[in-house]
Amino acid sequence: MTTYRALRLVAKDAPLVEEQLLVPDLVEGEALVRVQAAGICRSDVHYQQGSPRLPPLPRTLGHEVAGVVERLGPNPAPGIAPDMRVGVHYQTSCGTCRACQAGNDQFCVSGQMVGNSREGGYAELLIVPSRNLVPIPDPVPIDQAAIMMCSSATSYHAMRRARLQPGERVAVFGLGGLGQSAVQLALALGASQVFGVDTNPAKAALAAHYGAIPVAGGPDAATQILEESGGVDVSLELVGLPETTTGAIDVLAPQGRAAAVGLTEAPIELRIYEDLVLREAELIGVSDHVMSELAPLLDIAARGDLDLSRVVTNRVPLEPGPVNKALSDLASFGDAVRTVIEPVEAG
Repeated sequence: MTTYRALRLVAKDAPLVEEQLLVPDLVEGEALVRVQAAGICRSDVHYQQGSPRLPPLPRTLGHEVAGVVERLGPNPAPGIAPDMRVGVHYQTSCGTCRACQAGNDQFCVSGQMVGNSREGGYAELLIVPSRNLVPIPDPVPIDQAAIMMCSSATSYHAMRRARLQPGERVAVFGLGGLGQSAVQLALALGASQVFGVDTNPAKAALAAHYGAIPVAGGPDAATQILEESGGVDVSLELVGLPETTTGAIDVLAPQGRAAAVGLTEAPIELRIYEDLVLREAELIGVSDHVMSELAPLLDIAARGDLDLSRVVTNRVPLEPGPVNKALSDLASFGDAVRTVIEPVEAG
């Protein structure tokens, strides 16, 4: 029986180890994807640390995945064919429950997450429902498409949840993979000003390249944004720290909307009257993204309004040493924005 290499988490706070896994027979509706790029996301660090949720172990991590369709099971989804370049929507869903029928497949009652509750893309091969595959337009490089499947898509979903309108002002707290996409997407959606906040000068400089007004992270960040803008209409918190969440609320103008995206279990102090009631402000939770957002997102990239060539700052092979080092660097908030695993030479 055919096997493939995968890097797997076998214990909490443990390094990933290489294992050989069997390729099972495909059942109805499934697809076998040969992985060409898998992004290393900060969520993978959280899963490795067991916060906010430890995956069932052992587990192959990796939910930012793009590759080529190797084989299809019976009755594949329409429009999906062998040899097609595809991105992988990491949330599987039934398509029939109340959440799915409303277009909110991230809340599917029987849904699973690639790289968490089911096997992920830190591997040579990945098996997923073919309905979870989205064709990648020719102008979009496959490594960039991979990280769009999470970081860009989540930022896009956050701005849709926050109801961003043309001409509005935006503040982005955290300029990692999600933040660099958020800056570009906000401008592509018509934002008049985008402030990019980070404690890392290199990441702030990259955001400035993409059109953001850079702001040094820290206790004075909110004051600077308020002085320069009078308050923003939409803020995105992409780090998951109490101080950045508080900052994202503090910078809001009247009727502003703060979208909380970063993963954390830490509490914050919320002054209901001053923070929300007095300004009619909103604090909005953002959970992942939905399948229907991926094709429009890839179209934005195809027309050149989302360029992640400088966001992919590191490439590593599918080997435990380089991948574990990349996870450790990400956990310590290093300079790398997005590291991509390339199991095979990308076409």
